[in-house]
Amino acid sequence: MRKYLLSLSISIFTFCLAFAQVTNAQTRVTGKIVDADTKDPLVGASVIIKGTSKATSTGLDGTFKIDVSGTENPVLVFSYIGYLSKETPLTGNTNLGEIDLKSSATGMSEVVINGDVAIDRKTPIAVSTISAQYIEEHVGTQDIPELLNIVPGVYATQQGGGYGDSRISIRGFSSAGGNGNVAYTINGIPVNDPESGGIYWSDFSGITDVAASIQVQRGLGASKVIVPSFGGTVNVTTRSTDTQPGGYVWQTIGSDGYEKTAVLVSTGLNANGWAATFQGSRTMGNGDADGLNFLGYNYFFNLSKVLSPSQTLSFNLIGGNQTHGQRPEETIADYAQAPQGIRWNAELGVKDGQQVNPYNNFFTEPLFQINHDWTISDNSSLSTVLYAIFGNGGGGGISGTIPRVSNFYSPLDYTAAEQANATNPDGSALSYLYASHDNTSWYGLRSTYKTLLGKYITLQAGIDLRYYYGIHYETPTDLLGANYVLDQYGGSAAQGTAGGNINDPMHLAVVGDKISYYNEDYVESESAFAQAEYSKNDLTAFVTLTGADNGQKRSDFFNYLNTDPQQTTPYVYYSSYQAKGGANYNINSQMNLYANIGYLTKPPYYETVFENFTNQINKGAVDEKLFSYELGYGFKAPEFTAKVDLYRTSYKDRTDESSYYDAATNQLYSANVTGVDELHQGAEVVLQWRPVKEISFRGSLSLGDYYYTNNPGPTTVFNSQEKAVSTVNEIFLKNEKIGDAPQTTASLTTDITLLPQLTVGVIYNFFGNYTANVPFQDYTQANLHPYKVPDYSLLALNGIWRFKMAGFDASLIATVTNLLNIKYISDATDSGATGLASNAEVYYGLGRVFTTGLKVKF
Repeated sequence: MRKYLLSLSISIFTFCLAFAQVTNAQTRVTGKIVDADTKDPLVGASVIIKGTSKATSTGLDGTFKIDVSGTENPVLVFSYIGYLSKETPLTGNTNLGEIDLKSSATGMSEVVINGDVAIDRKTPIAVSTISAQYIEEHVGTQDIPELLNIVPGVYATQQGGGYGDSRISIRGFSSAGGNGNVAYTINGIPVNDPESGGIYWSDFSGITDVAASIQVQRGLGASKVIVPSFGGTVNVTTRSTDTQPGGYVWQTIGSDGYEKTAVLVSTGLNANGWAATFQGSRTMGNGDADGLNFLGYNYFFNLSKVLSPSQTLSFNLIGGNQTHGQRPEETIADYAQAPQGIRWNAELGVKDGQQVNPYNNFFTEPLFQINHDWTISDNSSLSTVLYAIFGNGGGGGISGTIPRVSNFYSPLDYTAAEQANATNPDGSALSYLYASHDNTSWYGLRSTYKTLLGKYITLQAGIDLRYYYGIHYETPTDLLGANYVLDQYGGSAAQGTAGGNINDPMHLAVVGDKISYYNEDYVESESAFAQAEYSKNDLTAFVTLTGADNGQKRSDFFNYLNTDPQQTTPYVYYSSYQAKGGANYNINSQMNLYANIGYLTKPPYYETVFENFTNQINKGAVDEKLFSYELGYGFKAPEFTAKVDLYRTSYKDRTDESSYYDAATNQLYSANVTGVDELHQGAEVVLQWRPVKEISFRGSLSLGDYYYTNNPGPTTVFNSQEKAVSTVNEIFLKNEKIGDAPQTTASLTTDITLLPQLTVGVIYNFFGNYTANVPFQDYTQANLHPYKVPDYSLLALNGIWRFKMAGFDASLIATVTNLLNIKYISDATDSGATGLASNAEVYYGLGRVFTTGLKVKF
């Protein structure tokens, strides 16, 4: 009997234990919280059982577990800073899968469809996404590029320190004008300069205030249209229209007189399907160096209408109006002797007791877009965007020789220049101030049709049409006491101008007249694209094909007679295409592998098609070509994540036009170098660790190897009168390192939640293995060794205190960049490839900069 009782007791105990385990399993709810658009995990998102104090937060992979036992009809509330909260009643399902949270900066999703957004563990490319929350907490006085230095393979600087004068390099490919190879898109709309491929961040500097996310796609990227993305793509997705009413007021102050005031107001979506959002800001300051004063007004407006349950129409306006001082590169030796230190600006002057900086940039460039999104059926949709960009502005400069008040480091003496002009017998200006002008108009249409074929294949196809028209000329802005500027055709730099008008060869120009050059440029392109994506279970694969025709035309009103039929060229056409594909395989819930491969071509840029700023067509200019392949691995767990990328990219037939001044002859020369080949290869690692929920670490490392693989030539050199003066038979580039950016970078970011309302962060960046930029034509012999920029490291701090102010959510945000006030060289040019520090012309990076801001949301 005792045996039976013992057996019964054991059985009952075992049954109770099993039942307890089952019950416990049934009451433990799991899931994963992600961004609704990018599918990136939201780290540290809150999960609360409504009406209780029981809560948890998500790990690095966005997953969570929470015990809901003992709660009748539990409802989970999911929330994350900068996102709209969501409530989910539990109906017996203990695995909720993915819970999508929508950024509070986006209400309707029309802009995302056009944005070619990559999705982690699905899109097989190297991608990093910067959230709206990160932007808010770290932006300070920075532009978009500086925020991206935590991304492996990215190098960004503010060059001379002027407002919006940032530049960015990705995997050794530069965004600089003349051969820009980094694409910049806003909601999928390409905004690189159509003539040079360059990016002018100052035109959209205020976009950080309305960005829902910034996604850096390194390498081939997810774009289906032809953009200058040989190195990568920076895609900014802006907020659309908030579905809920509200807004914010944001006031920031900082170093060197920095002030920024921003206001945002959203009406929310009303019963008739209308909604509107407006944001405006004013930014001003003295700059981090002498003469870099700036003033910018930025604006954003969105108006949306829900036409029907399946159709939405929206209008966006993004832009700004700004003016800011600039300065040139100077040699290290000159900086070392300057009493002003690295704040020295050699172009500053004084006139009538007032400081004058003739090198002042001024520009306005609004972007208009109309989006129509139509969900045709459960399996198909059509998204169309029509856009226009209108640019107007330019930059100033000096023509002639201006004496200084005393020594080399004293200001330029414009009063003395006026006296010299007054004594000139014929009344012409020996020196004067001028401004270059660029008036541009862009128009574009992009339409994408998406449909599901069967269960597993999604097809996207569409068109991308663009047209650009630019007017370029120069005008005198201050005659410095003279009666006129002698704009003599074929004149020399010593006479004030080098160019002039053949139709008026002895033009006596006054303020506002066109001088030196006057041309109109046209660029048009038509492309079609198609992408097929296969997705089943753990495997995703895609193939993208794009073809385009690009035409370029030029009218030159100064170098050709009005009766000359060659005053306007016919369109010069280049056909280009891209073919790329890739696959991602999720090995399990934690690990994934991906690979991609692609062959891309793009037309040469405008200034390399037409030689030496004339209508002479460069027959050596051909489509530039890129062949790239990449392998990546990812690992994600609640406390630790890792990503590794290996890439190899071959860049063929690069064309580059460069100008240089020869002091010995007082002449400006230019060289059009074609057929340059490069190799970019390397490895990138990103690690994240969250040992406890209050502390997280993020580290990245990029090891690159970028160098030239051939010796191009021959190359013709022209003087300022467009005459060929010499030929360089061979340019000795082979095996030389590509300059412009460090080839080794690393970063470490730490965020610590000291209190529920207080978070502080530290960012460490390292930059090394950095070769100065060298103009191609200066490689006159083999085995030259250009100047090596010293390695440097930077520290930054930020903190955010969230609290209630009069019932509203408020944040006090503080940032400090270059905490230790390190003196470092951020940009360098070694003309002649001498390798000598004394010869290198450099920009020193910004010193310590701090900001403090108060943001109140209503």
